[in-house]
Amino acid sequence: MTVLWAKQALTTAGWENNVRVEIDQTGRISGIQADSPATGTHVGTLLPAIANLHSHAFQRSMAGLTEKRGPDPRDTFWTWRQLMFRFLDQLTPDHVQAIASFVQMEMLEAGYANNTEFHYLHHQPGGAPYDNIAEMAERIAAAADITGIGLTLLPVHYQYGGCDKRALGDGQIRFGNDPERFSKLYEESAKALKSLPSDTRMGVAPHSLRAVGREDLIATTKLSKDGPIHMHLAEQIAEVDEVSAFWGKRPVEWLLENADVNENWCLIHCTQMAEHETLGLAKTGAVAGLCPITESSLGDGIFDGVRYLGAGGTIGIGSDSNIRISLSEEIRTLEYSQRLRDNSRAALATPHQSTGRRLFDAVAKGGAQASGRDAGRIEVGALADLMALDGTAVDLIGRTGDTILDTYIFAGDDRMVRDVWSAGRHVVTDGHHIAHNAITDEYRKVMEQLKASV
Repeated sequence: MTVLWAKQALTTAGWENNVRVEIDQTGRISGIQADSPATGTHVGTLLPAIANLHSHAFQRSMAGLTEKRGPDPRDTFWTWRQLMFRFLDQLTPDHVQAIASFVQMEMLEAGYANNTEFHYLHHQPGGAPYDNIAEMAERIAAAADITGIGLTLLPVHYQYGGCDKRALGDGQIRFGNDPERFSKLYEESAKALKSLPSDTRMGVAPHSLRAVGREDLIATTKLSKDGPIHMHLAEQIAEVDEVSAFWGKRPVEWLLENADVNENWCLIHCTQMAEHETLGLAKTGAVAGLCPITESSLGDGIFDGVRYLGAGGTIGIGSDSNIRISLSEEIRTLEYSQRLRDNSRAALATPHQSTGRRLFDAVAKGGAQASGRDAGRIEVGALADLMALDGTAVDLIGRTGDTILDTYIFAGDDRMVRDVWSAGRHVVTDGHHIAHNAITDEYRKVMEQLKASV
């Protein structure tokens, strides 16, 4: 049994002092006792660690390469995508494993305990499958074995280049499968996870309404059975226009009318929703998967967070393109986007909860739900996904209760994160991953190999 002792801890009973937390051999919380004598591993402030609900690991290696304007006089998501397609053709399975390990390490050091990988880089350059069709899925799993992060793997079905069912272009061809081949890939990907810990999860991801035909969308979701179902939805204006033209409805409208959207679903971005779509999605219990740093980088738009949360909607946070992996900054960017749009302050606070507390609670709950992970809370029986903030941090001097979260999110950053446990695995100590140097060295080698091609 592992014993932690926190000066302050945010449990499901609220803020408590001098808290003893026991973790059993299965990685679950087996005991919580406030007002206890100091014993075990001492930490300052103990919080639930968050599940990162959306990541494309390989894109981390192109961070910083897309800030030059191309030949198009107006650089957009679509010109960024063309660069991404050219870049990914250089990546080998060895590259992907090293990149994914580095990404997962950075997630853990930022306070995430889980990586929900929206995994669509399946095949060789040119589109031919590897001899093992799940080669790339095995590399994501191998990275999780190295880092100790909780993994939710979402094999992505990607069949078409657009709503008109045009063939995949040169960049997209590494993603592509017909339904039969995708079903095989899904089965083999499941086998790739068998050697990982019992908290590992698997779901499925039809990429988007542009990339999967309506006749295959529902069939794809059924592969997941009771697991998570994720899909990009209503990210860009051009996407909304294309879907409206070919499917006869706006993306969210069509999905709500034609699919059984429920708590198993996570719809990524949703930055281009009309008011009725926002309210309709909130009622389903599905998670809106928000990636504010990437959405800012790509100019996607601003999620209607005030209306969505006001209607009881569920949200979670992901790092998507991994251009910058920072939990505190994702939450801060979400709140600031609402303030900038509405000329307001404390936009997502309530009369009873500060901004930081409301958002932290929301993304802890939504991330756990979207990843299919029994976590997101400090409670007996839950997975021990935990993060500890530095009790000696200057900005936290004298802070208690919800003010700790407000200070961490709006005045601090991820340097405040000192320790992280994923299902009881103590993988970050004193602010660094236990294999930080070795993982970083491998990533450096990959970047040296790739520099000539970029």
